[in-house]
Amino acid sequence: MTSLPTSTDKKLGLVIDLDICVGCHACAVNCKEWNSGGHSAPMTDRDPYGAEPSGVWFNRIHTYEVTNDRDAGQSRTVHFPRSCLHCEEPACVTVCPTGASYKRAEDGIVLVNADTCIGCKLCSWACPYGAREFDEDDGVMKKCTLCIDKIYNENLDETDRVPACVATCPAGARHFGDLGDDSSDVSRMVAERGGYDLLPDMGYKPVNKYLPPRPRRAPQQETDTAATPGESGSDVASFLGWVDRMLSR
Repeated sequence: MTSLPTSTDKKLGLVIDLDICVGCHACAVNCKEWNSGGHSAPMTDRDPYGAEPSGVWFNRIHTYEVTNDRDAGQSRTVHFPRSCLHCEEPACVTVCPTGASYKRAEDGIVLVNADTCIGCKLCSWACPYGAREFDEDDGVMKKCTLCIDKIYNENLDETDRVPACVATCPAGARHFGDLGDDSSDVSRMVAERGGYDLLPDMGYKPVNKYLPPRPRRAPQQETDTAATPGESGSDVASFLGWVDRMLSR
């Protein structure tokens, strides 16, 4: 078992707004393109245009119809992007027998050292979020790196030093920053909208947060004053409970 390093207050991560994600998969495609030549390159991509394509993807987007009983069975479509959450207490790190999975003390990013990974897949079994990918070509585990070769690249303009998924999102549903800094834009966004931890009861303390869908409004309420920031509404609370049940399967 591997012990975790002493961490700093810096916690780089993502905030994903489920209210405006349109499920276009641009984040997944740009992530694949960047990381095929980046820190985790190459990435398995077998028979991409065939009947049974397979490969390594760090971002996966699932789409669901969520029904709210309060609204007489009306449903809403929710697009739910999933990737590594760079947990403060990552189970994938503690179970790794070789120390290949590790959490960086300087910024909290969770990475895999391909030179010491033996492809045993223990990390994938331990991760409750399904964030680990086995590269069949290299025989090692791979995962989201928050594009460390991009966010720290001083040859890029500062505005471009964000993960590929954030840079390409056409709806502006993905945000990147220091969630260890209460005054950062992402931290304020989480506080105002009631940012959500996936499976909080498991105690892994994911750094990445999800902003829940805003409560639906009846037509006669459209001109009313906006809801108080942070209020989730019963339909949002119901959805978040459903997310937990879905991930616990």
